[in-house]
Amino acid sequence: MYPFIHIGPLAIPTFGLMVAAAMVAAYYVLRADMARRGLAPKDSPLPEMFIAVPCLCGIVGAKLYHVLESPRQLLADPMGELLSRYGLAWFGGLIAGFAAFVWLARVKKIPLLEMLDAGSPAAALGYGIGRIGCLLSGDGDYGKPTSWSWPWGMAFPNGTVPTTETCVQHGWPANCRVYPTPIYELVVACIIAWILWRLGARFLPKRPASRGLIFAAYLVLTGVARFLVEFVRINPRSFFGLTNAQAASLFSIVAGAALWLAISRKSPSRSPV
Repeated sequence: MYPFIHIGPLAIPTFGLMVAAAMVAAYYVLRADMARRGLAPKDSPLPEMFIAVPCLCGIVGAKLYHVLESPRQLLADPMGELLSRYGLAWFGGLIAGFAAFVWLARVKKIPLLEMLDAGSPAAALGYGIGRIGCLLSGDGDYGKPTSWSWPWGMAFPNGTVPTTETCVQHGWPANCRVYPTPIYELVVACIIAWILWRLGARFLPKRPASRGLIFAAYLVLTGVARFLVEFVRINPRSFFGLTNAQAASLFSIVAGAALWLAISRKSPSRSPV
């Protein structure tokens, strides 16, 4: 694996590089969706703002959430922990990024549910591309060992979190190959983004009755995807044998289903379901 790309004295982290690629891809999808919804023309700076601000806030939130999970280490070396290139918590990034997105929609006076609908395909695609950064850096987001007969099993001996160490810690052979879960998530994220885009085109003539349905579908689909992939991950279990991500995924699924039902019942005569 390649945690860093070295160009002379410059070391470029592959994780950060893929996060940047995810932002660019999400920008183009969001720009196209906002244009077809009549929220902003393609030459408007609004889509760029709705990508840049939440992403930057998400990175800050992910770092803060990570360091606050280990207060002893933070107090022992505050600047070292805060400025470290490692350690980003997905849940913290989600909270901060979502809050920034909602704030921008309020400031720009765009209907919140409509803006969340427009941002859902972009968010799904951006998440999948960002996961490839986890694959390239070998940061520990890989899965459990696969069978040696499975051709897609991978090893990350030179990753940020080497499989040689992780496998030994769990009592597995040091040269074990593991599930490349970031690849799974990329494939599923692309499928989800395509489904959401198609649903958006289908529901466009039924606005405003359908506002929020794309976002509700996003919550359900991404929640199901993340819940399932955690079964082959090495993340520790906490809530009733589930990982923290699985608990958050269940909340996402329930919230999405509740939002879909609430919107559908609100306008039964024009229900897009």
